[in-house]
Amino acid sequence: MQAIVLHSVVPVRQEASEGSEQLTQLLFAQVVTILEEQPRWTRVCLDEDGQIGWVDRKMIIPMSDTEAQQMAKVAQQAIVRMPMAYAVSENNGQTIPLTAGTHLPNYQDGRFDILGVSFRIDPQMVAEQPLTMNASTLMETVRFFLNIPYLWGGKNALGMDCSGFTQVICSLFGRSLRRNASEQAQQGHEVSGLSHAQVGDLVFFDHEDGRISHVGILLDGERVIHCSGRVKVEKIDQKGIFSNEPNVGYTHHLVAIRRVD
Repeated sequence: MQAIVLHSVVPVRQEASEGSEQLTQLLFAQVVTILEEQPRWTRVCLDEDGQIGWVDRKMIIPMSDTEAQQMAKVAQQAIVRMPMAYAVSENNGQTIPLTAGTHLPNYQDGRFDILGVSFRIDPQMVAEQPLTMNASTLMETVRFFLNIPYLWGGKNALGMDCSGFTQVICSLFGRSLRRNASEQAQQGHEVSGLSHAQVGDLVFFDHEDGRISHVGILLDGERVIHCSGRVKVEKIDQKGIFSNEPNVGYTHHLVAIRRVD
């Protein structure tokens, strides 16, 4: 059985407990497959990226087979491109905040429809088609995300982790990423060094034990935007990220560059 999210953001947890680690977040209109049910909690798999975890069952709405088939046929190219936007239900006039990366089913001219309910949204908050990746469009897009604080498992305007940030930004450019940095490091193809890198390439960094632990997006051959403490732009070279903070030096060791089309 499948279910749909009709809340702005829904936490997905490692275990069936409010105190359990947050793995990621579901966004409005995302569809999940139900794997297991308990009285309060439901274990789900997010159809978009395969992430599995537990959600509070009242935060998702089970769909009938007919509704699931309808959602599967829906064109969802339109996407919220700003960190936060607001949609208004044409049924009852209630407002719902929507965060960047939220797909808008059946979008046209400032309106979208989901399971028979219509909403209005400011067209300036929406990208009707994937953005074109170049230095100008990337910088124009990410500048609105600067200083969003770090939040483990987060992927919204009030908190993101490093891979949540890259997943959201890349979705605006029509690039589909898995959820975690180690998974994203397996996508696309390898780029041999910064001298061959392009705007929008993903750069990966390792932990002390050699595992991929961090990811950012290249703005050019000398700058990376990433979420570490907050979303920020810092210098990068073949060794890694050089902090803007005084007397800090290198903070992340560069181990791979990947290009995902």
